[in-house]
Amino acid sequence: MTTATQTSTTPSRPADDGAQGVLGPHYRALTLGIVSVVLLLAFEATAVNTAMPVAARQLHGLGLYAFAFSGYFTSTLFAMVLSGEWCDRRGPVLPLFAGIGVFAGGLVVAGTAGSMWLFVGGRAIQGLGGGLVIVALYVVVGRAFPERLRPAVFAAFSAAWVLPSIVGPVVSGAVTQHLGWRWVFLAVPALVVLPLAVMGPALRRAERQQPPAPGGALNRRRIALAAMAALGAGLLQYAGERLDLLGLVPAAAGAGLLVPAVLRLLPPGTLRAGRGLPTLILLRGVAAGAFFAAEAFIPLMMVTQRHLSPTLAGLTLTSGGLSWALGSWLQGRPGAERYRERLIRLGFLLTALAIAGAALVLIPAAPTWTAAAAWAFGGIGMGLSVSTISVLMMKLSPPQAAGSNSASLQMSDALGNVLLVGLAGVLFAALGGGAVAAADAAGEGGGARAGFAAIFLTMTAVALLGAALSGRVRPRG
Repeated sequence: MTTATQTSTTPSRPADDGAQGVLGPHYRALTLGIVSVVLLLAFEATAVNTAMPVAARQLHGLGLYAFAFSGYFTSTLFAMVLSGEWCDRRGPVLPLFAGIGVFAGGLVVAGTAGSMWLFVGGRAIQGLGGGLVIVALYVVVGRAFPERLRPAVFAAFSAAWVLPSIVGPVVSGAVTQHLGWRWVFLAVPALVVLPLAVMGPALRRAERQQPPAPGGALNRRRIALAAMAALGAGLLQYAGERLDLLGLVPAAAGAGLLVPAVLRLLPPGTLRAGRGLPTLILLRGVAAGAFFAAEAFIPLMMVTQRHLSPTLAGLTLTSGGLSWALGSWLQGRPGAERYRERLIRLGFLLTALAIAGAALVLIPAAPTWTAAAAWAFGGIGMGLSVSTISVLMMKLSPPQAAGSNSASLQMSDALGNVLLVGLAGVLFAALGGGAVAAADAAGEGGGARAGFAAIFLTMTAVALLGAALSGRVRPRG
């Protein structure tokens, strides 16, 4: 893997006229185009989650429900590394456009599937496209925008999730109810024409101005390691759902594939929090895993412990989506550059406060709105920390390493999610969560409360660990 210390034969950074913003004449089309891509991915993510239960029932595949998600994840993990290699050697244009096309093709396969296995295959194709796209977008930011504008671009990425997080479930629910779940998948591919038309010319112009450094063939060893990591992560997910002795076999096989692959794919020193880039890569996974592991269980907690409807329970998380954009916007303000390390630490502390605050709902005397209020602080914290980590990663990456380092960042994000969400599921099941429905109906939620409390306590500790490690993001010297 190319490291951030290699600077010989490095192409020049994008020229900076010192005046234009991300919506100035020179950058407007490119900014709107890449934000449209993020908007498309965000809407698909929120809409599909709403339509998925209906699709699984009609395809008689509830037993494969979890694989519709894990199939997407495992293929994304592989595609991230492939995209990083492709971007470093050929530039981001081809992997970005190819990823959008593959993503749209996966939606069509899933939307026309006649069986659950074919539906899972369509979701896996979507994951391939999504993995190609997200890494290529990061490389586009590093190549096409000067350093002073990158915080604003990453803030725009976060802002693109706000509208889908609010209207996505509502629109998807209405389409599923009146037109059928298939149209949730089949309508989205038509939307890919907009970002392609808007940013295509601007992106090709930016690549002509700063062509990628000459590269050789793709690193087949890294691609093979990515396949090992994806397969290992999938086996660990499967084992975590079983919770029996037979589950130890896929767990051991998954760990045997995942650990060696991760050690070779991530920058040296990542797992021991080496100063600079390795710590940034590690913190991305810590932040994403702690936040989303807690978030996954908040709606269930609100339904079983406070007896809210699923819609109201889901709206509890809306405050986090809105405030995430606010936190990302704040880190992009002028003058924030000198405080990058402190912003990361503050973000982790706010995330820890939010997770602990959401757990207060388990106390009967606490108001129901406590979780929504707490999650607003968590969103600010994630906006501050995640966007700042992305900005610093680009700053420490020479152009020829931008693809590999962006892939490592996204891989850390994905691994943090699957490992900590899986840990949360094991804690919940081991502490009475398996009988949560029966206990709730009988008014005996103690076991379920213990499972929720263990999850939130653990994730609070993980977020505090991230705050403690944030001082290591500054390279030596």
